[in-house]
Amino acid sequence: MTKLLSLLALFAVLVAAPQIGGAQTPQSLETEEIWIETASGGSHHFVVQIADEPDEQVTGLMHVTEMPADGGMLFLFPEAAPRSFWTMNTLLSLDMVFIAEDGTIVNIEERTRPFDPSRGPEMHRSTGPATAVLEINGGVSQLLGIAAGDRVVHPHFDAS
Repeated sequence: MTKLLSLLALFAVLVAAPQIGGAQTPQSLETEEIWIETASGGSHHFVVQIADEPDEQVTGLMHVTEMPADGGMLFLFPEAAPRSFWTMNTLLSLDMVFIAEDGTIVNIEERTRPFDPSRGPEMHRSTGPATAVLEINGGVSQLLGIAAGDRVVHPHFDAS
């Protein structure tokens, strides 16, 4: 019983954390332009918020209810490693685009389900080392023909 109460208390803290304060809101993050070049020759432009600090990455797109069609959030990490993202307090369906250090898309977790407290958060993982994760509106990857092997153009990625 004590273990159950501890787990429930931890869950309550995690749900309330973004509302407690101290974390930077997505609306106040720096924005930058990126392009995704597809194997078929397409080039798609996005204006994304940059989450490169741990507190920004923890908060991510939690509690965001809408995002522009060409918007998103780019999570940048100093080194390539397997990445896992969860959907805690994420109200939008997202495409999570896992990106290698040269900008190549490793894999895409398409149309993630918004957070539902009755199901709990879902985990989404890269299939290989990634140095960045791009979150865009769910279904956009399929709509634009973006797939694993395509390339994200941004100064973070080493083109060599």
